[in-house]
Amino acid sequence: MTDRITIEGRDGAFGAYIARPKALPAPAVVVLQELFGVNADIRKTCDELAGQGFIAVAPDLFWRQEPGVDLSVTSEADWQHGLRLYQAYDRDAGVGDIKDTLDAVAKLPDCTGRIAVQGYCLGALMTFLTAVRCHVDAAVAYHGGDTEKYLGEAGNLSAPLLMHLGEEDEFIPKVAQAQIKQALAGSPYATVYSYPGQRHAFSRHNGAHYNAAAAALANGRTSEFLHRQLR
Repeated sequence: MTDRITIEGRDGAFGAYIARPKALPAPAVVVLQELFGVNADIRKTCDELAGQGFIAVAPDLFWRQEPGVDLSVTSEADWQHGLRLYQAYDRDAGVGDIKDTLDAVAKLPDCTGRIAVQGYCLGALMTFLTAVRCHVDAAVAYHGGDTEKYLGEAGNLSAPLLMHLGEEDEFIPKVAQAQIKQALAGSPYATVYSYPGQRHAFSRHNGAHYNAAAAALANGRTSEFLHRQLR
């Protein structure tokens, strides 16, 4: 069974990685990438979700700019390449692509129709934007940079949202983290967890700031949340 599918989007077709669980039908999780594309880390995340009983689909968010981006987190050249793509990325168009992905995944014959979105860095920001602009059954955001710029939309949140923030995140200043927590404090849908001493991407496989204990805590919370919301 292939690990790739094509999403027929409103503005064109784009690829996605898919990992399927052994037991079907199953709920689904749409996994949203960092600036490195659908790379080994994101594919492994999908495989782990499939191991937990979910259909996991990671769409190619950069398809409009450069289809098939797969960058290494340990290469400085790849970092610079990813940053250029990140800075040029059209976030509003991206929400449309994610909505098209959600619609396509919902129609998969093995999907129960219950779908969450889960993202990292750029993907976490896109998770927040998707959760406030589209219908999803649940949302999980790991260290979403620039989220504080969109907090005016927080009142539109109508799906359970789980957010993970490393307290020493070099890309999300403490002021921004405080703004995020304050904006979501009044929402009955949002839960924000902070991780003391943790830097950006503390849960990324093989990342420079990977912390096994913090990653296990965050991922355990995510797993429990997804099972509760999607089963």
